[in-house]
Amino acid sequence: MNHVESYVDQLTSAIDAVDLSRVQAWIDRLAVARSEGSTVFVCGNGGSAATASHFATDLGKGASYGQPERFRVVALTDSVSTITAYANDVGYEVVFAEQLRGLGKPRDVLVTISGSGTSPNIIRAIEAARDLQFDVISLTGFAGGESGPMSDIHVNVPSDHMGRIEDVHMALCHVAAFAFISPDQHTTH
Repeated sequence: MNHVESYVDQLTSAIDAVDLSRVQAWIDRLAVARSEGSTVFVCGNGGSAATASHFATDLGKGASYGQPERFRVVALTDSVSTITAYANDVGYEVVFAEQLRGLGKPRDVLVTISGSGTSPNIIRAIEAARDLQFDVISLTGFAGGESGPMSDIHVNVPSDHMGRIEDVHMALCHVAAFAFISPDQHTTH
């Protein structure tokens, strides 16, 4: 089997290993957030930061434009000046938590995306979300790290390959966002 076939085969296995009932629970919680006007905050590091930003765009534009109910969504990854100010002046571990403390309120939702589930800034964000009485949804890989058990809804990709974990996380973000987009709109997003 060549590299391409092997990668796709292992990617398919990683997707098949995801507990889809947890993905549905994530979608259900997003629906509640939208109907209540709660804010959905999203964060991650590296490739997961890009996924967080992409997911926030899909919710904020794709699942909201022209709809009677819209998502209030913030990608905590998108303000470089805020992130670098906290990282430089306080420490990188607080870059998401401190944004939450300034913006969040009870019943908001935090979605964390972390392959390892162990990034200190993700753990601190979950702790801040708990203090603020948020619901927490964590997307992880490997065995879930620390963030999985700290979450209300834990969607785990039980793989030990970061690339495949990130691939599946992006696909699952599309599954979640596209649950709110009518089929005739799918071709424009």
